Amino acid sequence: MLLAFELSGEHDTIPKSEVLACLEALEADFHTHLSLDGCLIIDLKNNADETAGILSGRLAMTHHIIKVMGIGGPDEKDIMDLVNRNLQDFEGTYSIRVKRVREYSGINTELMERRLGGIFFERGYHADLKNPKNQFRVLLTEDKSIFGRLIGSIDRSSFETRKPHYKPFFYPGVLMPRVARALVNISKPGYYLLDPFCGTGGILVEAGLIGIKVIGGDMQRKLLLGAKMNLQHYNVHYALMFEDACRMAIRDESVDAVVTDPPYGRSAAIKAFSLEALLTGSLKEIHRVLKRGKRAVFISERPIEEFAKEAGFKIVETHIQRVHKSLTRRISVLEKSV
Repeated sequence: MLLAFELSGEHDTIPKSEVLACLEALEADFHTHLSLDGCLIIDLKNNADETAGILSGRLAMTHHIIKVMGIGGPDEKDIMDLVNRNLQDFEGTYSIRVKRVREYSGINTELMERRLGGIFFERGYHADLKNPKNQFRVLLTEDKSIFGRLIGSIDRSSFETRKPHYKPFFYPGVLMPRVARALVNISKPGYYLLDPFCGTGGILVEAGLIGIKVIGGDMQRKLLLGAKMNLQHYNVHYALMFEDACRMAIRDESVDAVVTDPPYGRSAAIKAFSLEALLTGSLKEIHRVLKRGKRAVFISERPIEEFAKEAGFKIVETHIQRVHKSLTRRISVLEKSV
């Protein structure tokens, strides 16, 4: 069964990585069928509807999940033929939407929707644009068109309500909720997730909302109190500690994932440490407390590959996120050897 993930365009690489990591975390039997700009198509061996339901409540950088009925060319005739050939019998009302990914296609989507609606009408189906029982989509990306039935949608508006300035405690310079959730997913969390530089708890909130038990640490008491306010506001199961990330009071190999955004010199790091000492010490501690075969996602302004390898990590992938002209984040996905 082919599933198409209609990805958000807010980052070039994170959305795909998030989907793949979630599927791996669910131990799904799948492989990548097509990786297109703005769309990832995977071949899932079983439980497509159940998997889509789980991912709809977990993903952050995906818009929709579509059960693929056919893949065709990019021209108007190709699209008409694609739908005509692959439209299967169904019960109830329908809607059909045509979506351009970026600016790959010059097709008039509204006109194409009306033309495709004619195919449905000729087969005796009735449209309902407000509350259809079946929702069909055609994605236009690069040199292909993808036709299928919608089986999952991500409520991205819920992330808007959790923007930092809407939370009980606000502090500038933190991750946006969608980014935080995507990085939590990329870490493939299990039972416990740790953020040793937790700040106001944004990463912990996103992990806790998908059922992960979270542990946070920080050296600023004010931020820890703020994190407590935020975590309690969202009813997250948490533990917070006033501690040095380079000397954590956590036993060896006890956490399933780490996601963290250290201060890396922006404002209030541990003042007695140089940036190099902070990176070296914290990465070694993260490696110590992380279980074997598990992931850490580490955000920095500078390359950390040398420090990560010295700590014992393997570099899985790196994502670059330009926040503004004076801040570019390097998101390093690290893995501890089995």
